[in-house]
Amino acid sequence: MERFYEVMFIVRPDTQDEEVDKLIAGFEATVTNGRGAVRSTEKLGRRKLAYTVRKFNEGNYILMTIDADGPLVHELERRLRVSEPVIKFITVRMDEEQKRLDKVRAIRATRKKLSAQPVAAPVESAEPHVEATPASA
Repeated sequence: MERFYEVMFIVRPDTQDEEVDKLIAGFEATVTNGRGAVRSTEKLGRRKLAYTVRKFNEGNYILMTIDADGPLVHELERRLRVSEPVIKFITVRMDEEQKRLDKVRAIRATRKKLSAQPVAAPVESAEPHVEATPASA
């Protein structure tokens, strides 16, 4: 069963653009050869890291969105782990997150429909309002 994943990985800042392109092509080939599909690949550019990773303070961020099954994702993570230029990576399963977001949107849509319906004004009765007072004994 194929699922939707986002794979973010950080490449060393001293890696040449041609090498990064070859690295990305290799990971895409891993996915396609494993009967998965690459939805998109984005180079997010060079950014400062929140903390030092393998003596680097900056890195080139790449985001891949893929459709794959569990063993294929495991193989991709193995390749990311042994790849020298990759200093950090994370894989997030997005289909559960998308399902949760769709559910929240549906709830909000029903709330909007309920609040958009006109509310009838309260009807005033013709009788005067009399407060009951306790009788003195």
